[in-house]
Parts: sequence; structure tokens; C-alpha cells
Amino acid sequence: MRSPFSGKKPFLKVFFTIGCLIWLSAFHLISCKTMSSVKDYSYTTIPEDSLHTRIYRLENGLTVYMSPYHNEPRIYTSIAVRAGSKNDPAETTGLAHYLEHMLFKGTDSIGSLDYEREHIELQKIIALYEEYRSTEDPDTRAEIYRQIDSTSNIAAQYAVPNEYDKLLNSIGARGTNAYTWVEQTVYLNDIPANQLDKWLSIESERFRNPVMRLFHTELETVYEEKNMTMDSDSRKIWEALYSGLFTRHTYGTQTTIGEAEHLKNPSIQNVIDYYRKWYVPNNMAICLAGDFDPDETIRMIDEKFSVLKPRELPVFNPPIEEELSQPVASHVYGPESEELVIGFRFDGADSRDADYLTLLDKILHNQTAGLIDLNLNQEQQVLEAGSMAILMKDYSTHILSAKPREGQSLDDVRNLLLEQLELVKKGEFPDWLPDAVINDLKIEELKTWESNRGRTEGFVDAFIWDMDWARYENRIERMSAITKEEIMAFAREHYKENYVVVYKHHGKDKESPKIAKPPITPLSVNRDSTSLFAKELLARKNTAIEPEFLDFDKDISRESITSDISLYSVPNRENDLFSLYYVFDIGTNHSRRLDMALDYLTYLGTSTATPAAFNRALYRIGASFSVYTADDHLYIKLSGLQENFTASIQLLESLLSDARPNDEALEKLKQGLLKERSDDKLSKRKILFEAMSSYAKYGPQSPFTNVLTNTELQQISSDELLSEISNLIRYEHRVLYYGPQEPKSLAKELQGLRHMQKELIPVPAETPFEEIAPEENLVYVVDYDMTQAEILMLSQDNRYSPEQIPLITLFNEYYGGGMSSVVFQELREAKALAYSVFSIYRIPKNKDEHHYIFSYIGTQADKLPEALSGLGELMEKLPESPELFASAKAGIQEKIRTERVKREKILFTREEACKLGIDYDIRKNIYDHVGNITFDDISQFHKERFNSKKRIMMVLGRMENLDMETLGRYGTVKTLTLDEIFGY
Repeated sequence: MRSPFSGKKPFLKVFFTIGCLIWLSAFHLISCKTMSSVKDYSYTTIPEDSLHTRIYRLENGLTVYMSPYHNEPRIYTSIAVRAGSKNDPAETTGLAHYLEHMLFKGTDSIGSLDYEREHIELQKIIALYEEYRSTEDPDTRAEIYRQIDSTSNIAAQYAVPNEYDKLLNSIGARGTNAYTWVEQTVYLNDIPANQLDKWLSIESERFRNPVMRLFHTELETVYEEKNMTMDSDSRKIWEALYSGLFTRHTYGTQTTIGEAEHLKNPSIQNVIDYYRKWYVPNNMAICLAGDFDPDETIRMIDEKFSVLKPRELPVFNPPIEEELSQPVASHVYGPESEELVIGFRFDGADSRDADYLTLLDKILHNQTAGLIDLNLNQEQQVLEAGSMAILMKDYSTHILSAKPREGQSLDDVRNLLLEQLELVKKGEFPDWLPDAVINDLKIEELKTWESNRGRTEGFVDAFIWDMDWARYENRIERMSAITKEEIMAFAREHYKENYVVVYKHHGKDKESPKIAKPPITPLSVNRDSTSLFAKELLARKNTAIEPEFLDFDKDISRESITSDISLYSVPNRENDLFSLYYVFDIGTNHSRRLDMALDYLTYLGTSTATPAAFNRALYRIGASFSVYTADDHLYIKLSGLQENFTASIQLLESLLSDARPNDEALEKLKQGLLKERSDDKLSKRKILFEAMSSYAKYGPQSPFTNVLTNTELQQISSDELLSEISNLIRYEHRVLYYGPQEPKSLAKELQGLRHMQKELIPVPAETPFEEIAPEENLVYVVDYDMTQAEILMLSQDNRYSPEQIPLITLFNEYYGGGMSSVVFQELREAKALAYSVFSIYRIPKNKDEHHYIFSYIGTQADKLPEALSGLGELMEKLPESPELFASAKAGIQEKIRTERVKREKILFTREEACKLGIDYDIRKNIYDHVGNITFDDISQFHKERFNSKKRIMMVLGRMENLDMETLGRYGTVKTLTLDEIFGY
């Protein structure tokens, strides 16, 4: 994984997609040819494919998946390589992941000013690293590293760092990123449709001859990423689980990011050899979904990627794992809350097991009516439980997890999870549930296919798993033929004592290794330089796409449900799904009991249905509801199949107006909330980004701390909470709808709902919280057991002003909002001080709130002085780069030209605009004005906003490792306790 800013892959790769490529199969694939006067291109497709997929195989073996989808003038792209951490040599793990990073460094053309001279220095660096890794004497190694550092600075004189990112930004790409996992490395981009030719030119060049430049600073970035994983309790659980399930297969014997010892002794030559071995066209696929002509596009791909030559691939023979005959237990420790995880091993994605596993996983956990949902979560037997199916090529896994309640042992949690599997074996689940699961899977698929990204992710899985695309498309139909009795038999056959259980304890890890900081001389950044390749590519003219902006009056229909309640709707012309929202201008700032009341609601039934019966009824018709609460607003969401809209809305209405008290559920809820509060104080992200951040903005009394005290929570009654619900639906609100129903008929149907016929009452007064501007620089420190130190900086500025948004947008793009920004280049690329770093001028969400300078850096504690110094220098003086400024401006304009706000986002764009006091699409303001902004404008903005502001720095880290003297130079240091920042 390359960047924390965009397209970040989940920790566990969990997609339902099971499908793949085939050229001839029993599923009656159709073979077609594109018509061309020069060359014919054969492709395969399958009947009734809703994606209209074409699959090509070019002469050099490159596979191409295409799904034309013309809902906006953009194309989502994924380039997949069948090579991941399972292919890493055992003696040098982490190669696949490290090569992913290096594929962003350019080639002998991209990012090079004089490759002939640069190449000489790079060869020296390659040789020095080989000498370094074979040397054991510490003094000799230190001397070799000094030579590496010195030579790297010479080589950097001939390079343009991040030129790949600059090029993609210039053509209006979004989400530029990549990820590596066990058997794949995938490179991602979302590009304007009119930039396809340029993108293909960049990517074909990128994969032709990647150059391992800027190696030692990027290696230090990977060190930082490794240190981040050492601080991750989730990583510890994952590694313990997979090492138990896979004692022979590389899924479990090595990790994606690599062993620390291997990272300390890298080999550039091994990385090059890995590239030559696996990055060949017959092991790669280009996956495209979006606005393009397939016939024209395949010709372009063939023309540009034919430069890649095929090569015979090494054969990976998956080791055969022995059957587990008894449970294998592991114990891991870390600062976050306790948890228990159980894992079972199955055959791979293209197996009978995968279909059964997918169904069984949903029978256990579907967020509404699964056995885990009802028996454990609804009944509050544990704090939080779930189930997850992980499909991989060679093997699959089924993972059950739960967090304990106060006083509950992890063994008790394990037994409760295993009991749910016993219920499946006995068939103690409703006969209709498998059919409802199939219905749920169909809805998930419809939602996935609504996005170009979702389509390409399906193609990627298809290619990586080497599965037949017709089999993929047929998966739901295939699973629908599986009977309840067959599911029971499968469970009895596969779920025995053959599992791995990981006990995650709250406590100090016995081993807390870290990778020591090497001496690195900051590299020359060469911001103002451009390679010949980049100049020629950007000089190419292409047909411009005219932007489209929202007109709220035209794009949103407005009907009156009652004289006080309006319906705002956008039609869904793609499928039969709907989403409906009740939106209230009331939140936790209006009532401290509201959040708890809505939590309580999810555990209640009605006068005619128990809680379990209500959830089963909802799931059976393919509907779901959820609640989102914020400081000053909330919404209740109902979604599902339009054919069942009437039944769905009536179910929701019955719960809102007829919820029955349940004192036993309330007592469990109280104890669960108290345990969650305790667990929150152990969560690194919760501490820094919510508790500390809110304390810095407001002081001890803030929206974050505006909650019931523990005593108040324990004393609250069912009547008080149900009164909150009763009052809520009588407050003034509005209804948002995205779906196929005609607005007038929908408004008429909604008029008949019980709560619509009651007299509405005004929203109650909101508790005011004033954002505090500090009179001096402050440093707040919270002690936390971690390898890294994480720092947030906040500086308050003016209240929201829409006239400033174009300038702010361009400033953020240039300064610190992405991978081609000056902050990222200086602190990560040139100085290797962090894996994750950004600094932006944050725009508020409410017109009455302030803008903030918001900066973040996560780094090793021993790099803290350099990291803070580097960030401080950039706040004092804005580096000037005409090339980067032009790229930032062009990127903003190109993205806006090709962005189309669709579906529910139209409704919520209007909601956001209203909160900011405007009645128009702010993107038009940006587009109309950003072209006239000069560098002097953003330089003056930086000078006025950054140099004179008092700052609050928040530092989270292990106190004994923090340089308190250094921190004292940045302001008055105050150590905060968790009780102070959480308010309970």
C-alpha cells in the first residue's frame, strides 16, 4: 500500500467477487472480432452479461477486460499483476510490496533529466547495497551506508521526483494509488475519458523499464510503514491467525510488508530480478470500466503495450496444508481492547467450498438477520461480533470475531461464536433465510456495478484467481441452487475442531521492535524540472470536455408531503433499488440522550413483532435501515428493492411509532456502552483524531465530550429514551429519496404514514460550543504504547467564506493535499521522514465554523525533531515551483470538467451547500476562478494564514521515547490524561 491519502485498500481484502477469465468454456462464451482495416481483435463475452464485458488476449499475452459504462466521462483503471507476497523469496520477503513503491519512481524516460549519467550512479548504488547486505561489521556497514547516501544525492541531481504523480495529476486523474496483497499487485487510477491516450502512454512506459531511483529514501518510507504495522493490533491478529492456518503456504509463513531483518538488508538487484520475473504481459491484465469505445481502445492498448515482451513464468506450486485435528491457539498483546478471532481454512476461490462459504457467512452475519446478528449482537451477548469470508486463489478462510463485554472471558466469547456454527449444522435457522441471502447478494451486486471501480475490482479478482468469467457471472444463480440441507451438511463436514483461535489481550507486547533511523541527507527535489517525456506528453492536445454543474432546482424534484415536510428526490433509472432518508436538523448538541436513544431503538421490537421478528421481516424483503448522528444533524436511512418499498416503509414506521420498551435490553446496552467507552480510550485513532483534536479546538467542553456522564447513563430509563424517539419524529424534517418511483406518487404514499399526520414541533435549542483561538503556542501530549509518534497541528483562522474556496482549493492541491504536493515531496520523498504526511487549509462543514490549518505526520519517535523542523520550515516559507503549480491548476480544472455528481450524491451536495449558506454548486465557483489565480496569490495566502497563527500541536506516543525538550520549543507543553480529553 503506497499512500494514506487515496484509494487505500482495506486491511483485509473482502470482496464477494468470485469470477475469472476463460477463452473456451462450457458456458457458451461468444467469440467476437472488432472490425478494423488494419487488425482484427478477437474477444470473448457471455450472454446476458449486465456489464457488457469484453475480454481480450493480445499477442504478447496481455489480458484486457472492458466494461463500457457511459454515466460520466471518466474511466476507472486497474492494472493487475499476478504477483504478491506469496511469490516473495523466503530469504527476502517484502519484494512485491517494495516493487509496488518503486513503480511510482519513473523510468529512463519518466522522471529522468539525464539517464545516461544517472544510470552510472544507480549502478554504483546497486553494487553498494549488495556489499552492504553481505557485511556484518557495524562500522563497515555504516561506512557503506554513507557511500549509498552520498551517491544517492549525486544520482538525484538527474531525477525528477514524483513526476509520475505530477503527470497523472496534470491529466485530471483521481485516486492514483496501488496495493499489494498475497497474490496480486494492482495499480489504480480514475482518469478523464479524453485523457485515455495519454494515460496509456504513461502506463506502457511505466511498466516498460522501471528505474530503481531514490531507493534509500523510499526504503526508509517502507520502514515507516513497517513501524506502523508494528503498532497495529489488527496486524498482530492477522499474522497470528494466518501463521496458524498456513504453516506451509506463504500465506502464513511470510508477510506482505516483509520481515524487519529483510528490510534492513535490502537488495536492489533482487527487486529488479523480481520485476523481470513477474512483470511480463502474459502475467498482467488491464481492467477498464467507464466512458470509452472498446474497438478504439483495444487498438490503442495494443499499440502502446506491444512493447512489453512475454516470458515464461515460474510455476508456483501451492504447498498442501495438513488438516488441523485440534484447535491451535495464539495469544497476542497490544494497547487496544481485547478481541477474539477464530479462523477456518477452505479450498480456494474457484472451488465448491467458496460458494458454500459465501452463503454460510451470510447466514451467520448479514448485519440484520443472521445468527450472529440476532443471537449475539441483538441479544447483546457480546460487545461486537461478525463473520467474514476471505477468498484467495489457493485457499480461502472463514473468520469469526467478537469483542467481550465487561467481565466476560475470551473463552466465553469463543464458545458463543462456535455455538452459532452448531446451529447451522443442526439447521436451526429459518427455511427462508438462504433465499433471503441470495436476494441480499443480488442487491450487493447491483450496488457494486453502479461504480466503475466496483466493476474493475470484479475483473481484477477474476484475473488474479484465474477463474472463468462465465463462472463468475453465474455465481449467484449457482448458489441459489444450494439447499438448506446441503448447507447443513457442508457445515457438519468442515466446521469441527479444525480452527485457529487468536486471543488478543490488552497489554504490553513482550517484543516491541523497531527499525532504527539511518542517517539520510535530504535529496534535491528538482521541482522545477521536467523530463522530455513529460514535456512532449503534456504538449499533446486533446478534445476538451465541457463541465456540468448541478442546478438544484432542475436536478432535484421537490414535492410537498405535508405543509411542513418536503420531499426532495432524484430518479434512479439504472436499477430497482431505492434509498430514502429522514433528515433532521437536530443532533447530539441538541440532546445528549439522542445518540443513546437511537442505539436503544435497534434493540427493540413493536407491539406485534419481537426485535428478532422485526429484523427477520426486514431482511426477508431485502430492506435495511440505519441511523447516522452528528453534532447538529442526523438522518434515518431506509434502502432496498423498490418492489418492496411499501412493506419496507411500513416496517420502519411501525418501529419509529410503536417501539416497545425492553428494560433487559436497556441494562445490557448501558453496560455495553460503558465498555465501549473504556475501549475507546485504548484506540489510537479515537484518541488522536477525535478526543485530542476536539480538545484542541474547543477545550475541555466540546461536542465530543457533550455526552451523558457514566452516572447519568446508568440512571436513564426506557421511558426517557422512547420519549426522545417519539419527539424526534415530530421535529421538523425533510425526506430525501433516490429511486425509480415518481415523486408525486411517492409524496402521496408518504402522506399516509402515521408520523406524517402529526403536528410538527420546532427543533430545540442547540448547546453552543465556541471554537477557541489559543493565545500562545501549545503542545498537548498523551502517553500511548506505540513505536511511532503521531502529530496533529491545528491553527484556527477565519470563518467560512465561499469567495475564498477557489484559492483554498488550489493552495491545498499545491501545498499539502496529495502525493505531488510540496509537503509530501519534501518530508516523504526528499527526507524520508514519514510514510503518512499532509497539511491542508481545512474548509468547515458549517458556515458558522472556522477554517483550520490542519497538519499531520506520523514518524518514528527518534525522527521527531527532524519531522517537526521540516514541517515548520514549510509553514514559514512556501517553496515555489512553476511546474508543480501548473500541474495543480490543470489537475483541478480537468477533474471538474469530467466529474459528474450522480445519484444520492446530488441530494447530499445540496444538503452540504445549505449548511454552508449557499444555494449553488460550489464547483462552478472553483472552475470559473481557479484559472485566474497566480502563484503570488497562494504565496500571499500562505504568508498571511500560516506565519502569524498560534498553533496547537497534539502528540501521541510513548512518553519515554519522546524528546520533550524539542517539543518545548514549539510551545507550552501540557501532558493530558485520557479522562481529560474524553470527559468521562
